Amino acid sequence: MSLLLFSNIVLWIVVVIQIAVIFALARQIGILFERVSPVGAMISDSGPALGDKVPGMALPDLNGPGLTLGGGDKAQLVFFLSTSCPNCKALLPALKSIRADEGQWLDVILASDGREALHRRLIEAEGLDSFPYVLSSELGMSFRVSKLPFAVLIDRHGKVAAKGLVNSREQLESLFTASETGIPSYQAAVAGMTPS
Repeated sequence: MSLLLFSNIVLWIVVVIQIAVIFALARQIGILFERVSPVGAMISDSGPALGDKVPGMALPDLNGPGLTLGGGDKAQLVFFLSTSCPNCKALLPALKSIRADEGQWLDVILASDGREALHRRLIEAEGLDSFPYVLSSELGMSFRVSKLPFAVLIDRHGKVAAKGLVNSREQLESLFTASETGIPSYQAAVAGMTPS
């Protein structure tokens, strides 16, 4: 066997092995994309339903004179948080960014209950003094918030446009998508639900 023939055989073996490796890697990438597919906010069936008018509530604001839920000319994103919730604190930079990006049509409101002193410390530590910050257990009960972080998007007409448990910026933004498309959640869209 000549040296040229031997090198051709070796090269073809290498090419076949590379094709097999590329095929295996492409298959693994496909499996990975299925496993990490985007997930929207986890929709909650409790509390006011989508499309319901929110109860008109005059709420105290730790950073201002007070506010009215569902009032004004902008939509409102009410983000329920706790001083002891690490996921809530992790989402604060995303909320600041969303407020800066969407401020023309959206007000971001932080809401919680509990001891005022703890919340004042959180406001100072996280630089939240420019956010409306409501301290009201009545607000959480009216939306039946049982897990945090939870967010409710209220449209300009004072109706619940989207709501759910949110653990990432993507899940927060899925509330905006749900409001725009009329499909309540990403999961509903994947299941084939169309806007009503």
